[in-house]
Amino acid sequence: MDSIGIIGAMDEEVKELQKLMKNTRVRTIATMDFYEGSINDKNVVVVRSGIGKVNAAICTQILIDNFNVRCIINTGIAGSLDAKINIGDIVLSSDTIQHDVDVSAFGHELGKIPRMESSIFVADSDMVSKGKDICQKVNPDTNVYVGRILSGDQFIQDKEKKDWLVSNFKGMCVEMEGASIAHVAALNNIPFLIIRAISDKADGSAQMDYYQFETLAIERTVKLLVELIPSL
Repeated sequence: MDSIGIIGAMDEEVKELQKLMKNTRVRTIATMDFYEGSINDKNVVVVRSGIGKVNAAICTQILIDNFNVRCIINTGIAGSLDAKINIGDIVLSSDTIQHDVDVSAFGHELGKIPRMESSIFVADSDMVSKGKDICQKVNPDTNVYVGRILSGDQFIQDKEKKDWLVSNFKGMCVEMEGASIAHVAALNNIPFLIIRAISDKADGSAQMDYYQFETLAIERTVKLLVELIPSL
């Protein structure tokens, strides 16, 4: 039977989802633990991918090849690139791009992967719409935005780099996995949605205690997922 694939960024987040799962079994592939079961009578596979684009891409292809997923949701944290988006807010992907791809020496735009029709991977509009409506319902005190999510194998904490990302890619937030998950999903024609809780301003100015934020982010994203899963 087909399932909904959920790739989490944090062990604690995956553990919270595991608590809600029924008929759970675990398969370990490429050192990653894939938890199969159901949430609200929907078949799901929950896994933590590890950090970075390669881990995330491997995880996504394993989900597709071994677990017959019909759609993929990726949750995690990100740094804000937009002044109006604050710590604790939620960003849903309209699309994603890998900001660390640079083949400009051969005349390509930044982020362009040569010999691919598109290097901008567009999220499923129905998943985005449902995600936004549900997030506003279950997290009424949280601002939710829809926009471009940037990914690269870099942790961004420099204002100059942040300004460069905004200027060149017009992203709402930046992290290290989402666009590679989107890339793999798009090549396999699997609908996807990237969900990010904002942890910092991507410029080293974060004031909230990380563990306080982590608890808040997990609470908000799990609330969203629990309501989103039955609608897919």
